Amino acid sequence: MPKRKAAAPNRAFKVADQIQRDLTELIARELKDPRVGMVTIQAVEVTPDYAHAKIYFSLLVGDPVVTTEALNQAAGFLRNGLFKRLQIHTVPTLHFLFDRTTERAADMNALIAQAVASRSKEE
Repeated sequence: MPKRKAAAPNRAFKVADQIQRDLTELIARELKDPRVGMVTIQAVEVTPDYAHAKIYFSLLVGDPVVTTEALNQAAGFLRNGLFKRLQIHTVPTLHFLFDRTTERAADMNALIAQAVASRSKEE
């Protein structure tokens, strides 16, 4: 019996990338919630069965907890918008998570700068 060939090896990555682009546009143009400020979608992870998608975002200004709550409340509206744009059978349920990577990077840069400054004072 011949081995079954995968539909498309990078399809999940392509779908996640398209969801990221479409969500960025939907949030910026169609979501009218005042609790959602300047949101940047950092990454999207889609489960293999396309049932769920984790959306990692960062904020320029605002409270991450309030924004996470607002985005998760608007997930149905955003999913409906994705359904109209995407050409796939199953549009995943959206789960928004605040991404602290940029925050941690800024903290690490500050620590490195502090260590370099203290080292140059010693020498």
